Amino acid sequence: MSLVLVEKQDRIAWVTLNRPEKMNALNNALLKELEEAIAGLEHDAEVGVVVLTGAGEKAFVAGADISELKDLDSGSAREQALKGQAVFNRIAALPKPVIAAVNGFALGGGCELALSAHIRVASENARFGLPEVSLGIIPGYGGTQRLPRLVGTGVGLDMILSGDMIPAADALRMGLVSRVFPLADLKAGVEKLAKTILSRGPLALTRALAAVQQGVEMPLEQGLQFEAALFGLLAASQDMKEGMGAFLEKRPAQFKGC
Repeated sequence: MSLVLVEKQDRIAWVTLNRPEKMNALNNALLKELEEAIAGLEHDAEVGVVVLTGAGEKAFVAGADISELKDLDSGSAREQALKGQAVFNRIAALPKPVIAAVNGFALGGGCELALSAHIRVASENARFGLPEVSLGIIPGYGGTQRLPRLVGTGVGLDMILSGDMIPAADALRMGLVSRVFPLADLKAGVEKLAKTILSRGPLALTRALAAVQQGVEMPLEQGLQFEAALFGLLAASQDMKEGMGAFLEKRPAQFKGC
């Protein structure tokens, strides 16, 4: 049985983590298949948006597989953390938008997986948390770094140090997710968002991702210079001419990605 399912439709790749009997817990085999799936989609011209979700209606990913972690020593634990970080870093660096469709529990490694996506959308029954401190460890797949950068240090530390779960409504309020839907409407809501993104200029999408993902790590003045440089590059594109021409002519743009 494949632990990661990939279905492509209308330029959207739905990547489903498929261990529903274990609430899609991340084990090494699943991480390996996930990395292979992401690598295959990176340069796939038929795919413009990637959606990550979990099989079933209970969990996005309920965490790492504790049975694989319990016997790690100091050295092997560090290597395990670096392995998970490498997979999630690859998702975060994907040059096309990645949406996490969080359809249930997103705990520990599952929350960290969602954090590696560019956009997070949740169902009303979703629950987020980093409960690692209750196990005597800390988040190791990027949670201590990505969460505070997203929601602020104070709120991030509240979640990390308490280990408490938060509901989707609180995740929306704090900016951890951008949209919340009833579970029955989650797929349609994500599909609508993905299709809206796909209707925009593909070069602009790639440059916007780069401006945010790389610029946020720069001092403000350097980030502004980076933004201006990317803006200048886009001004030389046919897509800009098409986009502005379509706006002035009151018609839908037909972008070519050049």
